[in-house]
Amino acid sequence: MAADSEPESEVFEITDFTTASEWERFISKVEEVLNDWKLIGNSLGKPLEKGIFTSGTWEEKSDEISFADFKFSVTHHYLVQDSTDKEGKDEVLEDVIPQSMQDLLCMNNDFPPRAHCLVRWYGLREFVVIAPAANHDAVLSESKCNLLLSSVSIALGNTGCQVPLFVQIHHKWRRMYVGECQGHGVRTDFEMVHLRKVPNQYTHLSGLLDIFKSKIGCPLTPLPPVSIAIRFTYVLQDWQQYFWPQQPPDIDALVGGEVGGLEFGKLPFGACEDPISELHLATTWPHLTEGIIVDNDVYSDLDPIQAPHWSVRVRKAENPQCLLGDFVTEFFKICRRKESTDEILGRSTFEEEGREIADITHALSKLTEPAPVPIHKLSVSNMVHSAKKKIRKHRGVEESPLNNDVLNTILLFLFPDAASEKPLDGSSSTDNNNPVSESEGYNLYNQFKSAPSDSLTYKLALCLCMINFYHGGLKGVAHLWQEFVLEMRFRWENNFLIPGLASGPPDLRCCLLHQKLQMLNCCIERKKARDEGRKTNTSDMYPGDAGRAGDQLGPDNLKDMDKEKGEVGKSWDSWSDSEEEFFECLSDTEELKGNGQESSKKGGPKEMTSLKPEGRLYQHGKLTLLHNGEPLYIPVTQEPAPMTEDLLEEQSEVLAKLGTSAEGAHLRARMQSACLLSDMESFKAANPGCFLEDFVRWYSPRDYIEEEVIDEKGNMVLKGELSARMKIPSNMWVEAWETAKPIPARRQRRLFDDTREAEKVLHYLAVQKPADLARHLLPCVIHAAVLKVKEEENLENISSVKKIIKQIITHSSKVLHFPNPEDKKLEEIIHQITNVEAIIARARSLKAKFGTEKCEQEEEKEDLERFVSCLLEQPEVLVVGAGRGHAGRIIHKLFVNAHRAAAMAPPEEELKRMGSPEERRQNSVSDFPPPAGRELILRTTVPRPAPYSRALPQRMYSVLTKEDFRLAGAFSSDTSFF
Repeated sequence: MAADSEPESEVFEITDFTTASEWERFISKVEEVLNDWKLIGNSLGKPLEKGIFTSGTWEEKSDEISFADFKFSVTHHYLVQDSTDKEGKDEVLEDVIPQSMQDLLCMNNDFPPRAHCLVRWYGLREFVVIAPAANHDAVLSESKCNLLLSSVSIALGNTGCQVPLFVQIHHKWRRMYVGECQGHGVRTDFEMVHLRKVPNQYTHLSGLLDIFKSKIGCPLTPLPPVSIAIRFTYVLQDWQQYFWPQQPPDIDALVGGEVGGLEFGKLPFGACEDPISELHLATTWPHLTEGIIVDNDVYSDLDPIQAPHWSVRVRKAENPQCLLGDFVTEFFKICRRKESTDEILGRSTFEEEGREIADITHALSKLTEPAPVPIHKLSVSNMVHSAKKKIRKHRGVEESPLNNDVLNTILLFLFPDAASEKPLDGSSSTDNNNPVSESEGYNLYNQFKSAPSDSLTYKLALCLCMINFYHGGLKGVAHLWQEFVLEMRFRWENNFLIPGLASGPPDLRCCLLHQKLQMLNCCIERKKARDEGRKTNTSDMYPGDAGRAGDQLGPDNLKDMDKEKGEVGKSWDSWSDSEEEFFECLSDTEELKGNGQESSKKGGPKEMTSLKPEGRLYQHGKLTLLHNGEPLYIPVTQEPAPMTEDLLEEQSEVLAKLGTSAEGAHLRARMQSACLLSDMESFKAANPGCFLEDFVRWYSPRDYIEEEVIDEKGNMVLKGELSARMKIPSNMWVEAWETAKPIPARRQRRLFDDTREAEKVLHYLAVQKPADLARHLLPCVIHAAVLKVKEEENLENISSVKKIIKQIITHSSKVLHFPNPEDKKLEEIIHQITNVEAIIARARSLKAKFGTEKCEQEEEKEDLERFVSCLLEQPEVLVVGAGRGHAGRIIHKLFVNAHRAAAMAPPEEELKRMGSPEERRQNSVSDFPPPAGRELILRTTVPRPAPYSRALPQRMYSVLTKEDFRLAGAFSSDTSFF
């Protein structure tokens, strides 16, 4: 039995070698990706044009594969090109070497300024990279590297892919790649060396040629000539100080109360430091052959002045300090603060001293007490001003956030009408009210929802911005705002119009704060007109009323009024905003008492004709009253109440809450008909004996339909009647007409209670925290910043900046047009503005360095300006004429100056040294510092590995910098004949 069981146990230990291993699975995944991307077979593109690596479009696509549990990302990088005709390709291209091998020899795109490192090192237009997916992962051991290379080789062989495949090894920062490319009977191996310390024999051309030749190991005795391309890069860091024209603002002068070079209402602009940190000059020898030049450890023919090609790039300073960007950014930071104005300025210290501030705590009671002094001297604002003086005295002037001189300068800038003594009649200078300006910049406020660029709100935003930056930061902002609110109250109480605001109702296209100030101005205008009307009415009373006007100021009149209003119908009158009645003149009360009660007793239209007409504006040209043929008079009506957007929103919410029921709809209609009722009452007062039809003919002509009909006598006459909607039972117009009494506009309850609305606005302003204020005014600040950038760009005329500014305007109008924009989006806008400022500063820096303004010859000036604009927009710019061109001579001079400053050589010696051309030729190498980077490309075509093998391209790239040395070689060999 034991013998029988032994063979069975052996059977169970048999290994199944058909099961795929992790390695095989990995290879199949690589093949699968290559197949999916259609990288199979040979595909030849057009020859590479000069500079296509920089100007062309590069694209990439990625996928993820894994080797066991280790994830790799596979990325295909390729230059987008027009596809070529593929018909009959396989037969013709059987013996042609792969495209990438041909690209190794192409000289049109050596040293591209902006490209993937493998493109720069090998000149490839297409390749695939396999790299660890996670940034911290790395393939470090040699065995793993070899395993990956084997996988790549097998995958390329199995699929027939002719695109080079690279594997990234070692840590990612080292940028170490090894790879392979396979074709029909040919193979190219891509190898790399990366060292910290450079062996001395490899710092020059002769040593690198030795490496290249030994690596090729060419069996031929007369070695084919090696083609060489060399680039030396020189870095200029030591700009002379005078080359940067921008001076930072004099902060001490500003703090001292003098405005210095900055005026209030103007934003600063420019970079405080040079936004160009370095200039890189690349001197290139594109086509050299071995033996033509000497470059070894003793002597070198490579003189940068004699290089046939010069190209320049500038390195921008990282985040240069830009004044405009800083201004806007610092102002934006206020938006995130939580403190109220009281918390910032400190609680009023007068709370402890009851005796000193008794006058402010009892301000209102003092106003109502009989006093021998004129009433205006006991205004709330006077109380507040006197209390503020005591606060200042208590707290000490030195503790005040804003210097008095600065504060006065700002207030005079904001309120220019305060410079002269205010006229006693309360008139205000409105000369600076919005001038008509249709320029694109001016109308930006529509898009940004800010305020016109000559308005008070806009100026206030700029002043707060400057104070926040230079004069006390957040405390200064809170202080100015407190003063501003006090000024608003003072103007309201004394009937002084606010300057810098367009007349008329609030402009809903502007920010809410601007609307509030416009609303306050509307209130001041109404109050002022009413006060002036009171003066004229008291002097122009009717003879019968003049005698009793003075003694009948009493509750009797008001009682009669209330009674009359009750008879008229409380439902209509209760829709007014105010619970109180306002009468403009005492004589009006008497008239109303007489007229109103008389009409309520007599009731009919015939009796109403006996009433005295009042409140007529002028006679209508054509219309007459239908029933008595009297001329129809247009009445003086109340203007509808102006509204800000928050009030409109509030009103629409109230109306929406009434619902869709019949009762809700009825209430909504009544609420919306307060203005209609007022106009009906004015019309009745101006046209005694009128009917609803008369009112409709004037107020809504489309609702009065006239038709030609034939009467009993056979004559053609016009017959009119109300429209169908006016005949609907319980029509609002009919109901309102029946309720309306003949009361002229001046004796009606006000549709717009300016006193209450003004107090609401003043309260709204007083409770604004600095953060709320900054949110309100940020659109104005961004608007100002965009205008400033546009103004500065016009001086420089940079096409790329014009496009960016248009993008900023489009982006800002989308973000700022909605309430409460996101902080992140606002930051993006500010960042874009700062970027544009930096670009303009760079343009100015370069123009100063290259002396474009000093050029006397127009042609040279144009060339230099074109050169400077190219430097801003392109990664690398070719210097026309190399070292002998106009720009080249300036660059050479810059290096000479920097070199002289470093060596401290006397100018006389320098001039002698640059005497004759021959002397300059011998010594010009010393005009430049040692090259910061040396790049060489060696190319040849030789048969490998045997003399009878196919001649294939070989290439080696070398780069040597201060702390870095890299060799990247692509060595091709024949796999058929070896």
